[in-house]
Amino acid sequence: MGKVYLVGAGPGDPGLMTLKGKGLLACADVVIYDALVSPEVLKMINSEAEQINAGKRMGRHSLLQEVTTQLLIEKAENHAIVVRLKGGDPFIFGRGGEEMAELVAAGIPVEVVPGITSGIAAPAYAGIPLTHRLYSSSVTFVTGHESAGKYKPQVNWQAIAQGSETIVIYMGIHNLPYIVEQLTLAGLSLDTPIALIRWGTRPEQEELIGELGTIVAQVEEKEFLAPAIAIIGAVVKLHDILPSYRPI
Repeated sequence: MGKVYLVGAGPGDPGLMTLKGKGLLACADVVIYDALVSPEVLKMINSEAEQINAGKRMGRHSLLQEVTTQLLIEKAENHAIVVRLKGGDPFIFGRGGEEMAELVAAGIPVEVVPGITSGIAAPAYAGIPLTHRLYSSSVTFVTGHESAGKYKPQVNWQAIAQGSETIVIYMGIHNLPYIVEQLTLAGLSLDTPIALIRWGTRPEQEELIGELGTIVAQVEEKEFLAPAIAIIGAVVKLHDILPSYRPI
């Protein structure tokens, strides 16, 4: 019986991969990876390891979730080190908690190795601090794309709009018109700053800066596509002041 490691690959820049995660990739027998893991991080995998793409993108699933979990169980029964490589952090909108629970139920040893989540890294690379003494003392992380069959039917956008000075939205591009509508109905001003960051921390990182009242039209005009993180709040104003960073 081997062991499964749920490893966070970080947001894309290979320099943000943790030392522990990199070490596991170097000695892994099997690596089952997600779609958003960058090619540079995939190069860290032991060349003799079996590599399996289990990535999920909007409307395109390489492997169903239940198939992925069963595959992890089968590989752990025959290999010592099985890495489940997940973009960002496994426990931040990465279904890592679900996979860990299923592995534990199957009697498979499992360990999580945290990664840097894109909701923190992408704004940092764009020169947007999520907290600032003059602008924001609170941050909320929320998904903009909910799965069917959840414990609750929908995100409480009104509570989020009123409860936090900075809002970070994962996977929100496809539902952006609805999200903007809900936030403005909840009391956020149409001139509230918003930043969209696509492919955060990678060389191809793009930013789209606007306001709640104009951002949907900007997305359509620029054909700004997923994957992207949205940051809403006064901290976005710092984008024009603080330097951004592009990995080489």
